[in-house]
Amino acid sequence: MTVAEQPRHATAGGSDPTDARAATEQAATEQAATEQPGVAPTGAAARRPWRWLGTAVSRYWTVVVFVVAWQLWATLNDYNQIVVPTPVAVLADVLGHPDAYLADLASTLAVAAAGLVAGMLMGAALAVAVWASPLLSGMMTPVALVMRSVPVVAMIPVLARVFGYSWPTVVVITTVVSFFPAFVFVGSRLRDAPASSLDLFAVLGASRAATLRRLLLPHAVPGLLVAFRLAAPTAVLAAMLAEYLMGGRGLGTLFARAVSSFQPDRAWGAALVATVISVLCFVAARAVERRGLARMT
Repeated sequence: MTVAEQPRHATAGGSDPTDARAATEQAATEQAATEQPGVAPTGAAARRPWRWLGTAVSRYWTVVVFVVAWQLWATLNDYNQIVVPTPVAVLADVLGHPDAYLADLASTLAVAAAGLVAGMLMGAALAVAVWASPLLSGMMTPVALVMRSVPVVAMIPVLARVFGYSWPTVVVITTVVSFFPAFVFVGSRLRDAPASSLDLFAVLGASRAATLRRLLLPHAVPGLLVAFRLAAPTAVLAAMLAEYLMGGRGLGTLFARAVSSFQPDRAWGAALVATVISVLCFVAARAVERRGLARMT
């Protein structure tokens, strides 16, 4: 083989640098074209909004049907707005007068968040205490079941008599409502540790405190995240119910004032805001749960 034939042979056996350079330039040109403002997206980028719309419709079509049926029912039967306000009127009041809701919403969220955190901590602490002491297990488990079985409506007047008719009582009520899921799920995870891991810690001579700190508490974190997801929306509704029955500030008090002053749009608007906030709290808590579980697995 001559020297002149060697480059030709090498080029035939491998990839052509000219073709590779042309493909790279074409890809860069296409990417720049898609990033330029005013250029319509093509392919998957163009289908993405429709995919999001389809997902939203498949998940929330029942809500749309309910709102449309509510509007048609109230309109076709010609009900008075005091009896049944239309969803259009309720949304108009919420969107047109947001300042009438923001202060009470902030108060409800503050007491609900405080009660949720306190309830989660108390439930987890009681679960650890029950795991550590059989005596406490026999004492605390029936008390927790009884407190969970009593309706919140019946519990609020008793707690209000004990702690007073003020916002700390709302925090106490929210704490009582929120602690039971943490107590149950954390306690279940503490009792459900892998037997092989417990045997390993026993062979290594680990104390109960070391086993709790290094094995059982990390193992109980998923249960705490599940309890957080379940208790987050309930805390908002419990705080609103306590505010409705006790007075003070918050969405519950706003609802009571609107009903007593014959403002059905404002009353239904308060209920709508509370429902939306509860759903958002559930979605946020579920995202926290998924992220926490992903980091632990």
